[in-house]
Amino acid sequence: MFNLVLFEPEIPANTGNIGRTCVVTGTRLHLIRPLGFSLDDRALHRAGLGYWQNLDVTVYDSWADFLQRRGLAAEGAEPRLHLLTKKAARLYSNATYRDGDYLVLGKESSGIPEEILAALPDSCERIPMLPDDESLANAEAWAQASDHGAREEHAALRRQDICGNFIDPDDYRISALNLSNAAAIVLYEALRQTGFPGMSHMEAKTL
Repeated sequence: MFNLVLFEPEIPANTGNIGRTCVVTGTRLHLIRPLGFSLDDRALHRAGLGYWQNLDVTVYDSWADFLQRRGLAAEGAEPRLHLLTKKAARLYSNATYRDGDYLVLGKESSGIPEEILAALPDSCERIPMLPDDESLANAEAWAQASDHGAREEHAALRRQDICGNFIDPDDYRISALNLSNAAAIVLYEALRQTGFPGMSHMEAKTL
C-alpha cells in the first residue's frame, strides 16, 4: 500500500479529488497542517463524492510530527520518501517505487519548502512539462495578466492559474499541472511498477 502525503494543501477540491484516487487505489492519505480548509468543507466532500468516508486519512501537526509518527525521523532511516518538485533533476518515472513508500506533494502556492528539499536531495523528483510558450498559445497574455502592475480585473488570474494552482508572480509557470493531476500521475507510476491489478508488472520493469 502506498502513501500520498500533502504538505499544507490549500485548495479543498484538490484534496477531495486526491482522496477519491486514494480510495480506488487502496492508498493512504496523509495531510500535514496547516490546511487551507476545514475537513468539514463542503467543497472537499463534493470533490470526494461518497468516497471520503472510506478514506484512510491521517492528519499531522507539522512535517516533524509526520516524520516522527511514521518512523522516518531516525538518522539512517530507510529512504521511503519521494518529494515531487519542479526543482528536481531526476524524473519521477526514473525512480524505483516499493510498497509502503511515501509520495509527497507540496502546497499549491509554493510547493515543498526549500529546507525540506535541501535536507533530502536524493528524494527529489519532478514531472516533466512543456514550457509555457510551447503549451499555451496565449501564454504571453497570461504572463501580462500576472504582472504586478496588471489591471484590477486580472487580479483573479494573479491568484490562481488555469489549473487551479496559486501563482507567485515572481516565480510561476501558468501551464503547471494541478495538485490532483500530479498526484495521480506519480501514484499510478508507483502502482504500475509494483504490479497493481490490471497493470503488467513485467511491462513496468522493461519500460
